[in-house]
Amino acid sequence: MASQKNGTIYIGVTSDLIGRAYAHREGRIDGFTRQHGCKLLVWFEAFDDLQQARQRELQMKEWKRSWKIRLIEETNLEWNDLYPTLF
Repeated sequence: MASQKNGTIYIGVTSDLIGRAYAHREGRIDGFTRQHGCKLLVWFEAFDDLQQARQRELQMKEWKRSWKIRLIEETNLEWNDLYPTLF
């Protein structure tokens, strides 16, 4: 999730991407995303194994910001909101 292009970035794991993205968009989750206005789904990866997803999350949280931006822009150069594409 992101606040805007090149804005604040949030990385998290969920077993319900549509529901979690909706909750962030509507500000229903207290904490970082609501405080920083992270409402845009700009990138995601799908995993069959939740443990692998959690490992990837922890790995990416250690990354430099520039690496995260590069990953987003490899598939979403304009940081478009991908939430509508989930349906």
